[in-house]
Amino acid sequence: MKNKFFFSLTLVLLLSSCSKEFLEIEPKDRLTIDNFYRNETEIKAATASLYGFPWFDFNDKLFWLAGDCLSGNMYYTYDQEGQFFFFSFTEGNAYLTAGWQGLFRVVSYANSIINDMPRAAAGKAPQEVIDRALGEARFVRGMAYFILAEYWGDVPIVENSTELVATNNLFLPKNKRSSVYEFVRRDLVFAAENLPASDVPGRLTQWSAKGLLAKLHLTMAQNLGDAGSADNFTKAKEYAADVINNSGLSLMANYADLFKIENNNNSESLFALQWMEGGYAFGNSRQANWARSSQITGNSECWGGGKCATYDFVQDLEPGDKRQSTNFMAPGNHYPEIRKADGGYTYKIVNRDPLDPNITLEGAAPVLNNLKKYIVGSADDTGGKVSTGQATALNQYLLRLADVYLIYAEAALGAAGSTTDGTALGYFNAIRQRAGLSAKTEITFLDILKERRIEFGFESMYWFDIKRYFYRDAAAAVAHLNAQEREFTYTRITTPNAPDENTIAGYELIPPASPIVISTAQMFLPIPAAEVVTNALLAPSAPAVDYDFP
Repeated sequence: MKNKFFFSLTLVLLLSSCSKEFLEIEPKDRLTIDNFYRNETEIKAATASLYGFPWFDFNDKLFWLAGDCLSGNMYYTYDQEGQFFFFSFTEGNAYLTAGWQGLFRVVSYANSIINDMPRAAAGKAPQEVIDRALGEARFVRGMAYFILAEYWGDVPIVENSTELVATNNLFLPKNKRSSVYEFVRRDLVFAAENLPASDVPGRLTQWSAKGLLAKLHLTMAQNLGDAGSADNFTKAKEYAADVINNSGLSLMANYADLFKIENNNNSESLFALQWMEGGYAFGNSRQANWARSSQITGNSECWGGGKCATYDFVQDLEPGDKRQSTNFMAPGNHYPEIRKADGGYTYKIVNRDPLDPNITLEGAAPVLNNLKKYIVGSADDTGGKVSTGQATALNQYLLRLADVYLIYAEAALGAAGSTTDGTALGYFNAIRQRAGLSAKTEITFLDILKERRIEFGFESMYWFDIKRYFYRDAAAAVAHLNAQEREFTYTRITTPNAPDENTIAGYELIPPASPIVISTAQMFLPIPAAEVVTNALLAPSAPAVDYDFP
């Protein structure tokens, strides 16, 4: 794990991927820790680096491969990426390795600020400024470790990368998931106590920390057999209520507006990665990975022709759900924000050149839809906010207010089979009302799970929801995954007088020859092989240990 511990202050400070609205930093020769953290401006410049670039390697692939393909939301079967759809990946999968390393890169960046900044800034900046910066760094480290715990379970806790390198103590054992949760909880409590109630748009606040604390306690609570389960449900509900009632944040009125560049850092955003156009690893690569064709992106970065919402995801939609056209493109959906100069873009299963019908501009996808969320159009459509190098200036949500609404509902349900709690129903139905759906008078865990699936479709969050189901009832969660119709695809009907190629009726639904079978053992990812080769303490057979908290 040695490569996780090296950290370049110069890289963090000068190549920050923060939003341009944060702070651009003037390069300085021979920049060191001691001559940098001299005032609030320089400290905020350093913490701004935590909001983008370090997250790129995780966000670029593994986040959606696990969050959307593993969970059964996205159909995609190509090569090592497709292994996540089929649950056929091994510890040698390149994207598994890149995601692991990417999350530990985030930890390393946060640790550098946590361990180096206070000493360097002492006597130069007010303690409140130092503590606020520590709050940002500890929130980011807490978020990274929350993800690590949900993906891998038992992982090594790294508090001081520099010290480990200096003492040549590079071979850390795995720490138990319970210890990782406690580590995350301590980081987030510190963040909640030291972050401000408000800051410039995009910066973390105490509400960000309390929102994630609500999700952490909800996750711990779903281990229903644990002695602290009921207490964790209560804490999750209390933190969620505090955010909802006191943060001043509100749901965006129109769901589709959440995913427009002009609405970055809106009234619903609690924590979002701050991406910008201009270069590889500094922008959001979702559009390049997911867009159907150059007809949408205006350039050659469009590798989403074979990526679709699964048949199972589509079947979970209720008639009239307004979120459909934001989550994925279906026949007849019109997008005025894409190809603006041509009057907008209307989705067709097969898009042919109007001057020569023999030329196919866009072909049929396996499930007769293509992804839309995080796809915004070309540079011309966005005023230059899309550039080559897979760089789109669209923020990536990791936590938003709608999540906290549904966390409250799930916490109020607790271990019960259903609830008619008025407050929980109010928050649950607020999400449905925005989607144009009727209110419910009673909800179950599966009602909440389904609502979360659609609300956060293709935001890579569904795997976390599946994992909470797994903690609650392992057998039922695995059965839920195995019951998905995730592999169903369509093929063109070729009989004479077949319906039009741009209607679903013109295709035949094909079930899989041999369905995917998912086992309990696959609910945690394997630690990458390269890491185990370097450090035998990370091997599957090596025991995880409790972390020795100071």
